[in-house]
Amino acid sequence: MISEKTIDESAKPLIDKAKKDKVEIVWDRFEKQGNNCDFGKLGICCKICNMGPCRLTHPSLPLHLRVGPYATKAIKGVCGANYDTIAARNLSRGIAAGAAAHSDHGRDIAHTLLLAAEKKTSGYDINDEKKLMTLAAEFEIETAGKDKHEIAKELALAILDEFGTIKNRLQFIKRAPRVRQELWNDLGILPRGIDREIVEMMHRTHIGVDNDYTSLILQGLRTALSDGWGGSMVATELSDVLFGTPKPVMSKVNLGVLDEKMVNIVVHGHEPILSEMLAEAVEYPELVELARIEGADGINLCGMCCTANELLMRRGIHVAGNFLNQELAIVTGAVEAMVVDVQCIMPSLGEVSKCYHTLLISTSPKAKFPNAEHIEFDEARGFDIAKEIVKLAILNFKNRNPNRLSVPSNPVNMMAGFSAEAIIAALGGSLTPLIDAIKEGKIMGIVAMVGCNNPKIVQDKNHVEMTKSLIKNNVLVVETGCSAIACAKAGLLLPDAVDMAGEGLRSICKPLGIPPVLHMGSCVDISRILVVAASIANELGVDISDLPAAAAAPEWMSEKAISIGAYAVASGVYTVLGLPPAIIGSSKVVELLTGSAENYVGGKFAVESDPIKAAKMIMEVIKDKRKGLGI
Repeated sequence: MISEKTIDESAKPLIDKAKKDKVEIVWDRFEKQGNNCDFGKLGICCKICNMGPCRLTHPSLPLHLRVGPYATKAIKGVCGANYDTIAARNLSRGIAAGAAAHSDHGRDIAHTLLLAAEKKTSGYDINDEKKLMTLAAEFEIETAGKDKHEIAKELALAILDEFGTIKNRLQFIKRAPRVRQELWNDLGILPRGIDREIVEMMHRTHIGVDNDYTSLILQGLRTALSDGWGGSMVATELSDVLFGTPKPVMSKVNLGVLDEKMVNIVVHGHEPILSEMLAEAVEYPELVELARIEGADGINLCGMCCTANELLMRRGIHVAGNFLNQELAIVTGAVEAMVVDVQCIMPSLGEVSKCYHTLLISTSPKAKFPNAEHIEFDEARGFDIAKEIVKLAILNFKNRNPNRLSVPSNPVNMMAGFSAEAIIAALGGSLTPLIDAIKEGKIMGIVAMVGCNNPKIVQDKNHVEMTKSLIKNNVLVVETGCSAIACAKAGLLLPDAVDMAGEGLRSICKPLGIPPVLHMGSCVDISRILVVAASIANELGVDISDLPAAAAAPEWMSEKAISIGAYAVASGVYTVLGLPPAIIGSSKVVELLTGSAENYVGGKFAVESDPIKAAKMIMEVIKDKRKGLGI
């Protein structure tokens, strides 16, 4: 039934339409998978070398996999690797992949800043000079007598050095409380360089290198920290320098933001380098006029996933949906072009596009897709390439099939743009009012709700139900990525949503005119949450692990989410997952991550699929942390 797939009202009729149009979408493919691989779910299969793949037997396996012709009797891999080594190695490789994805995004932003500083780009410049100067000071760059482009060039080069640094310490680590930095150093997990930690993680997981599960997990945490306090923070901070630091902005969300009378362009992926140029190009007078000549009322640019969040935060551009909405946007029959760059883009989009008139246009040299037209993006010609793409979309408007057109109505209003700077500004210039509200119990604590959609869970349900439960208990919820879009679609990102909050939280948010759920950006912008948490801890003179705070990823699915969860835990944050990672086959790895990790880093994981129970678990932790602070 459709109701069992999503709570998104704009998506439900399109799931039905896809079936009528005989178009296979993500839920169809999920059902065809049948039962997941039991070895994979437990994390006890290994294909790292060609002596395997190795599968270990386990009491949790179905009987036919333990007895009979399909059974395995092995309790170790061919090389001798046991449950703990294999599970830890697999998880650590996932962390490395996730950290690489976020950090490569950050590198691309740094490279674009360098080109803009050298005036070698088309359309890019320094939009937030104040933030540029703040970062320059942080990196000890002399600014006297230099123009903004000279300073930006030195900053870009200094940040690019963070990826392959020889100085053995990431600059942004200094933002963490000193006690946290010392803890990381004592544990030997203080990240030394972004690429260095990722490469070392991959090296350690090669056959015959690191085979101790604790050692592997600790290096995994170090690798994740190089993402959260490194690559992701680079992406966020330099995007602000280039495109502007977000401020509160109103917008609309769900598949109803598509417009039957306009040329619809959906930008999908994660990096704002391309999407910012498209946002400029759709306002170019000659292209607007061409759209009218072709019979459209104008050009409608909207976003999908984290590129949507980037454009939303800075420009208020409408959001069509999150991860599980991407195919459905095309199923409306109203999308002239879906323009993609990297990450979370389904390879199925080309096949779905063939069933309608939509052009799927790939743009990154790192990411090519079946049945897509590839127009490689180059920052030196950014604006010209963006205009070329928009023109193709406009000329495709006439190819629509009116009989296959179905656009949902009633998009939902939302408020976004809560960067760390915007939150501080809303509070009158410091975090003190927020801290006072926490001390007084008006706000019990803060929870970061992050992560993806996953067809194993009814789309958006866990994000929304957990968030509602938390704000009802006077917890301020901050969100990024698909989680933020999920709650936006449910109307939780509006000032009026304070009526669903507890009396204390309501008394804080209502006078400020802000929602009880704050949209802080894309996946990499979880770094904004780290900065706010560190600032609160520093002002209180405590560690992040002492704060009445927690994190949750109720519907996670990607390797990036593994890295995010790992750096949250390594930063001292209790983190609840709605789905277990593939480690259950090792009781020692499970115990380490859900138990003794707290003794190492002050944070740990928990797994709970029921969002209400998960919220209750978080509330208990918040209450304990408040007692620890004497409030």
